[in-house]
Amino acid sequence: MAYKAKLYAITHIDNIYAIPHNSHMTDLARTPRQIGAIIQRARKKRDWSQMQLAEKSGLRQATISMIETGQNTARLETILAILAALDLEFRIGARTKGHDQDIEALF
Repeated sequence: MAYKAKLYAITHIDNIYAIPHNSHMTDLARTPRQIGAIIQRARKKRDWSQMQLAEKSGLRQATISMIETGQNTARLETILAILAALDLEFRIGARTKGHDQDIEALF
């Protein structure tokens, strides 16, 4: 399942949340590394390999690996394809007050 998304302008994304459908758990991410950690945890929770996630999202295994380790920034449509394969959704919210160290401690 691939998503076609066009993004014309980004002012500022404050918070990105990955929320499983039918669950109250919310993970907060502010960096590519944190997004990758959320994706990796969700994949491992399903007991999937990177190759299985790649097949389900229509991507290459190397792309999954690079995103999970935060090695490069991914296109929004790539992140959306991975989240859809993991049955997660993308939400944007106002930035919470706190320090980067507080957020880093979560990961």
